[in-house]
Amino acid sequence: MQFTQLIRNVPNLITLARMVMTPIAVQMIVSDRYLAAFLIFLLAGVSDGVDGFIARRFGLRTELGAYLDPLADKALLISIYVSLAIYGALPAWVAIAVVSRDVMIVVAVIVSWLLDKPVEIRPVWVSKLNTAAQISLAGFALGARAYGLDPFPLQSVLEWLVAATVVASGGVYIAQWLDHMTR
Repeated sequence: MQFTQLIRNVPNLITLARMVMTPIAVQMIVSDRYLAAFLIFLLAGVSDGVDGFIARRFGLRTELGAYLDPLADKALLISIYVSLAIYGALPAWVAIAVVSRDVMIVVAVIVSWLLDKPVEIRPVWVSKLNTAAQISLAGFALGARAYGLDPFPLQSVLEWLVAATVVASGGVYIAQWLDHMTR
């Protein structure tokens, strides 16, 4: 890879590094090393902001990056939610709700392609609120365990906020998809 190509791909390389952080964060949760998992989660969040800033500021947006960035975010969040649920740091129903919403969206996109009616998924405000709630809950659950804090009752409030926004954003996406598919 030439130097200019390397520079053009800096945001994508940062995104790929975030993808590599996902199994490491999961391993830290599995190993009951919550401080390391929390710090990796924070680093992943910072890297998400940095790659987006670099891509926008220096005109380095790519089609690959448009797919990789949300994929990296989802891989990290889903992996952390499932791991935290398996190890008792989150209720299973929260992880199931988060994963089910994302699976529903992916299935809808695939069905759209199969029916030759591709749909473009654009984030809506409730989806952005859902993402913020998911990040907050994951970060709080990791941080509380990393620093030996009692996670309740704030964690319960965040769990219900995630649940409400999962249902709301899932409902919006279903409505938009149905509208698109019936045109």
